Amino acid sequence: MKNKISPKKVCLVISILWLLLPVNTISQTVKKNTADTGWRQLFNGKDLLGWKHVGKGTSVLEYGMIHGKGGMGLLYYANEKFSNCTIRVVYKMQKENSNSGVFIRIPIQPLEEWMPVFYGYEVQIDNHPETSGEDDYHITGTLYSLTKPLAKPGKPGPEWNTMEITLDGPHTMVYVNGQKVTDYTEGDPTPERKFDFEPMRGRRPDVGYIGLQNHGDDDVVYFKEVAVKPIVKK
Repeated sequence: MKNKISPKKVCLVISILWLLLPVNTISQTVKKNTADTGWRQLFNGKDLLGWKHVGKGTSVLEYGMIHGKGGMGLLYYANEKFSNCTIRVVYKMQKENSNSGVFIRIPIQPLEEWMPVFYGYEVQIDNHPETSGEDDYHITGTLYSLTKPLAKPGKPGPEWNTMEITLDGPHTMVYVNGQKVTDYTEGDPTPERKFDFEPMRGRRPDVGYIGLQNHGDDDVVYFKEVAVKPIVKK
């Protein structure tokens, strides 16, 4: 992917905006709409109410699942920002391996597809990054290009996978199929950028929007559940 945007020109503006904008966090809204399990579904399997698409391609609903068509683009949940919660995403790849991602800590509502890439985090979905010249820092469950996996539990298509992403202030943990892949706290060391399409380094906000990537017609991933649950502090 070739970057046509100069990220350095907008980095300062983005940083100021996410600090100044008012925040609607999960902690106040989840309590009103949870089932007995504590999970609140953001996707009801019937429509994309509350979701918006930016960038190329589109996101469609088919047989109770979300999947991308064309790309690269992002379907993000526009109704609120999230923090101090666990996000559960259930997905499967169309092929033996397909490429997508779950975006977190997006500072402001994006107007195009590259802003979340550079200034949010992508929790990667790609079991074989080596096929495109990438390494373990780009494998399923990692913060794309930033963290090395603690395990590689991603299942090939068409098996279902469950990804749980916990946002606890500046701390991010990712479990895939019950195994911890990422344990990262803002400020932890990260490798230098290898490609111009990798995210900018630096701190992300504790609170942000979340989204699902549609990578392209050759990389279709189906999502059947997107749910959130607040962290209960003892």
